[in-house]
Order: sequence, then C-alpha cells, then structure tokens
Amino acid sequence: MQNKARHFSSGFKTTFSVLLVAVVALMLTLAANESLHKLLHADAGNASHTCAVTLFAHGQVDSTTVEISVSLPQCAIEITAPLVVSVFASVIENLPAGRAPPASVSPLA
Repeated sequence: MQNKARHFSSGFKTTFSVLLVAVVALMLTLAANESLHKLLHADAGNASHTCAVTLFAHGQVDSTTVEISVSLPQCAIEITAPLVVSVFASVIENLPAGRAPPASVSPLA
C-alpha cells in the first residue's frame, strides 16, 4: 500500500487562513457589540444564553500554548589583558646639556 500525502495548494491555504481570521474578527465584533449579537440571536440578552459568541466574550476559549526554548550560540571568546612592562630609565641622561632638573627643591627666600 502506498500512502499518498495530500498537499494543499498555496491558494487554498491562503483562502483558509483569511477565512479563519475573518471568523475570529466576526466573533470579536459580535462579542463587543451586544446589539449586533441580538440581531443574530433573539435571546442574546438572557443570562442563560450560550453560544460561541458569549463563550468568546467571557474568555472561555481554549487556545494552545507553545513553549519555545531559546538557545543562544556559545562562542568561546578569550580576552587577555595587554602586557605592561615598566622599565626605569634615568631621564637626566636623556636631557640635553643645561636642561637638567633643579638640584634642590627648596624654595628661594
């Protein structure tokens, strides 16, 4: 036996999805406007009246929930601090003649 998978055309999927969105929009409109609901049902004002619109209006609609786990890519990034080497150099040797620092730091009187 061969299983033949039924593939729906793109036009059918588009038409069906537009129809489903229109039905939900109609339910929301009828649930929000009681006078439109009364045009559809004569007993819409009764407390015991139950239909798809009243169930939708009271939030008694089941919907599926999908839990999606987000996994972030893990990259190994290693950052090393730059190597700083301090070397003592006598500045006096590098200065030209007559440009040395003062011999004494005492203030002049």
